[in-house]
Amino acid sequence: MSTIGLGSLLAGGFSIFAFVLWLACLGLGIYLFVLVVKLARRGIIALDLYNHAKNLEIRERHESYHRRDEL
Repeated sequence: MSTIGLGSLLAGGFSIFAFVLWLACLGLGIYLFVLVVKLARRGIIALDLYNHAKNLEIRERHESYHRRDEL
């Protein structure tokens, strides 16, 4: 008959708990990475739209300025 002491049960329990905690942290890390990538893509699209609008505004001002000079 083998006797298992309380210390060996606790040591085994803590190792399983540590493994589950490690898996949870790994899963959360991957999830957060995906969220950051999605946020970055949205930010890049928003910046592209802003730059496009500003370029149109600048181009319109520039072209209208030259049209007034020619008149």
